[in-house]
Amino acid sequence: LINMLDEQYQRITELDEHLDHIEKQLQAVARQNETCQRLLNIPGVGPLIATAAVATMGDASAFKSGREFAAFIGLVPRQTGSGGKIRLLGISKRGDKYLRTLFIHGARAAALLTREPGPWITELKK
Repeated sequence: LINMLDEQYQRITELDEHLDHIEKQLQAVARQNETCQRLLNIPGVGPLIATAAVATMGDASAFKSGREFAAFIGLVPRQTGSGGKIRLLGISKRGDKYLRTLFIHGARAAALLTREPGPWITELKK
């Protein structure tokens, strides 16, 4: 039994070391990318979310606004419109599920860890 537990402990240790290596690589990529640097200034966005967002969106200029990007990944209601009228549809959930999940967890972390929450976080917590 002790041998089996020791083997499992060694595997966990190896996985931890591998994860540390991957995290360092992500941090290096995020430091070298200008768009990632801008995203890292947003509360709740770390190297994982920043690099995943840049990889998903490609050229950020393809989106007219942040809301359009959020709609693209399914975080906010889809919008359509013509003649200057904008109509909001339901949340599509058609975008990148992984990235949407990362942003949701990042927002939760920001809401929990903010020492002096702004009015939008206070309203969100209600």
